[in-house]
Amino acid sequence: MSTVGLTKEATELLSNLIRIPRTSRNETEAAQFLKDYMEQNCKLPVQCDGCNLWSIAPNYNPNLPTLLLNAHIDTVKQVSDWKHDPFTPQIEDGKLYGLGSNDDGASLVSLLQVFRVLREQERPYNLIYLASAEEEVSGKNGIEHALPLLPHIDVAIVGEPTGMQPAIAEKGLMVLDVTAHGKAGHAARNEGDNAIYRAIKDINWFQNYKWEKESELLGPVKMSVTIINAGTQHNVIPDKCTFTVDVRSNELYSNEELYNQICRHVESDVQARSFRLNSSRIDLSHPLVQKIITLGGKPFGSPTLSNQALMPFPSLKMGPGQSSRSHTADEYIEIKEIEEAIDIYLKVLRHAVITL
Repeated sequence: MSTVGLTKEATELLSNLIRIPRTSRNETEAAQFLKDYMEQNCKLPVQCDGCNLWSIAPNYNPNLPTLLLNAHIDTVKQVSDWKHDPFTPQIEDGKLYGLGSNDDGASLVSLLQVFRVLREQERPYNLIYLASAEEEVSGKNGIEHALPLLPHIDVAIVGEPTGMQPAIAEKGLMVLDVTAHGKAGHAARNEGDNAIYRAIKDINWFQNYKWEKESELLGPVKMSVTIINAGTQHNVIPDKCTFTVDVRSNELYSNEELYNQICRHVESDVQARSFRLNSSRIDLSHPLVQKIITLGGKPFGSPTLSNQALMPFPSLKMGPGQSSRSHTADEYIEIKEIEEAIDIYLKVLRHAVITL
């Protein structure tokens, strides 16, 4: 089938997926629809666990390296100021509007078409397609649950809206819950120990501290205080002040390293919600990256999180659409972007060299 034909099918599939609400942890109907489509329309063998679906190309050889093609089924919740109906696909001036069209539907359907083509061709590597769940919330029932059920993976392409440029590094995420402690007292008298004032000192540290190691691709570690809460009424000195810190790590620090250093600098109690979502990077010299560069790709570092954070093997992020459209009202994907994605993916992967 021509790229035009593959694009037409991909657009029709994406339109049908847009009609099915599939916010994170509510992907069951969409996952079932996609599974039926893959089995009935594509004649693919499909395995599933929860809302994660995957297909392994025939003639799997454990002595060959394995490439994973991954994109996610789920979407964020729609914001309030949509002018289009987010669940009614509409094509206007070559743009397909709908929730999840850009993030991550276009990658989901483009990679499926690429898998269908490549599975029938001789390749020097094994190939797996995985449509995973709960990416938008980094849920434990998403790719983290699915990966142990797959054969060994050597490298992955993660479909996310990057304008089909290769993101060879991305920042990690760690969320901190911080508590400053004081002593309650009457606001009219000089008594008590105001926890807000104790918190301010630590908040200033989070705002101004400069981490020593700065990445060429991802820049410095970024820390942002995003939520604060204290006090019960105007005339009581608060004995507790809590605040939340969003920490975006580069690949030069693990989240645990950052956490330990933060605890040494601040007086407040610090609790990390998780260390799971570390920064990731694939070496510029990796043959898959080099192949993309020969086709005009320009490697960059991405500030946004994806399934890469939970992959214990090299991966790069590359897909149709633009990250700036994600999580916005009137989200759309251009049809020509899907066509371009299928074409570029095939050019990269038909003659790709994947190393063990």
